Amino acid sequence: MDNVKELSFEEAMDQLEKIIEKLEEGDVPLEKAISYYQDGMLLSKLCSDKLNHVQEKMVQIMNEQGELVPFDLQEDEK
Repeated sequence: MDNVKELSFEEAMDQLEKIIEKLEEGDVPLEKAISYYQDGMLLSKLCSDKLNHVQEKMVQIMNEQGELVPFDLQEDEK
């Protein structure tokens, strides 16, 4: 998995799902299963990092001066 960092979130999830399917079949040699597991962990971390990055962006909003500021969701007070 040399190009893991270049994958989009969707591509990484697709590859991760394929790895899970192969491992769930159960007839994978031990060495190959370990390799799949390691690749899956890399893909899982990549997806998690991408989600965290998007989450950080989502909690910010641009103010009128074009600066990013924290976005506070204000609920109706009764």
